[in-house]
Amino acid sequence: MEAGKRKLDDSIGRDEKRPKFKKQWQVPRRNDHGGVQAKAIQPGDSGIWATCNKGREGKCVGELQNLFTEYAELLYGSTLDASATRGDGTEMSDAADIESEIQAEVAGIRKPSAVQLFTSIRLHVQCGKLFSMFASSLRSLMNLAVVFFKTVSPIEPVSFVKRICEDAANNSALKRTRFTKRLSPMTLMGRPSADDLGKIAAEVLAPHFHQEPVRSRKFAIRPSIRNHNILNRESVIKQIASIVGPDHTVDLKSYELLIIVEIYQNICGISVVDDSFERLKRYNLAEIFDPTPKEALNKVEATPEDPEGAIDDSADAADLEARPMGIS
Repeated sequence: MEAGKRKLDDSIGRDEKRPKFKKQWQVPRRNDHGGVQAKAIQPGDSGIWATCNKGREGKCVGELQNLFTEYAELLYGSTLDASATRGDGTEMSDAADIESEIQAEVAGIRKPSAVQLFTSIRLHVQCGKLFSMFASSLRSLMNLAVVFFKTVSPIEPVSFVKRICEDAANNSALKRTRFTKRLSPMTLMGRPSADDLGKIAAEVLAPHFHQEPVRSRKFAIRPSIRNHNILNRESVIKQIASIVGPDHTVDLKSYELLIIVEIYQNICGISVVDDSFERLKRYNLAEIFDPTPKEALNKVEATPEDPEGAIDDSADAADLEARPMGIS
């Protein structure tokens, strides 16, 4: 009896001495409105897709954060400075107003120190599943990863990415990125349902196709659909074309405007780019800095399209064929 009691007492003592660990609380990240920042793509967001070799996501994010920040200062410096000035407030006229001073101090604490222009969101998916793929001989090479940079005003993704690619093309000897491949700007994100697709398409397309006076434009639609079974390629093309309207004509090879639609699982994004898209290697920085030999590119372009009907992405496919995996 005593032995049993002694064992019980010993076990209680050990439990009392055992250190108790408590999960450390961390301050949640906040957006420019002071709310908790979600690390996910939300309807109404805008941003930039970026691809890189799988396993190089961290290096890709790091170099793009630096590059994007530099171009944000270059393109929107005065706007960013004005926003910061407005956020500082003005000097109080009555220094004795203690209550107002306290309120101003509390407001300053609640307000974040700076607007986060670019927030990287990593998707745990291979790029081959999100973007287009080609014949089975190339499927094993599509070992790409994808990250998304959520942007906020005043960043306009399409013009922002185009400027980066223009500068890269004009001075390709100065290689600014080593790990990044393609950039794909998205003007507006939403849910991939017919209703939401129609809403975001109407908003994105209006400045390009519906502004008065309406000028007839030649356009093409390039959808990419992955891991999603609600909308299909044909329905997306028909819906987008109906929103564009009859005042404009389809021209797949000599378009003036290209409508890009990216759908993955529960994410849908739309943007409109101009005819410099092909000249700028479809915004593929790796191709701009180090073009694939024409022989390899022609070989890829001669392969049949993916039977699932994804968009053609020959520049990325050729890039992978010409380079060993994991080498930039």
